Amino acid sequence: MEVRADTWLWAIRMYKSRTLASEAIKGGKVKLNGQNFKASHLVKIGETFTLSIGSTKKIVEVLAYIDKRGSFELAQKHYVDHSPKPDKNEILPSAFFKVNIQRDKGSGRPTKKDRRDIEGMDQ
Repeated sequence: MEVRADTWLWAIRMYKSRTLASEAIKGGKVKLNGQNFKASHLVKIGETFTLSIGSTKKIVEVLAYIDKRGSFELAQKHYVDHSPKPDKNEILPSAFFKVNIQRDKGSGRPTKKDRRDIEGMDQ
């Protein structure tokens, strides 16, 4: 059985679509044994892919071929994850308002000036 690299990465659920997997490979976000490669590369058992997804780095080794996307449990049987464990001390910045900002009850929504003052405190 022969499977393209972009198809395999999509089937093991590393990317939401095959197009995204292909674009990541073309953009150099995915390396094969430390080297750039084409999305049409035929996957071989034992190869190691290094993926840069956002700020995280995943290292996956091919165990078996898969060309259809299935459940997460099925996909896990086709690769071994050699990724380093994330640091527990690593704190991501909140995407929401800071909790420590106090506003008087009943004062209503913050005005544009209030928001500027609040955002000015963060910096």
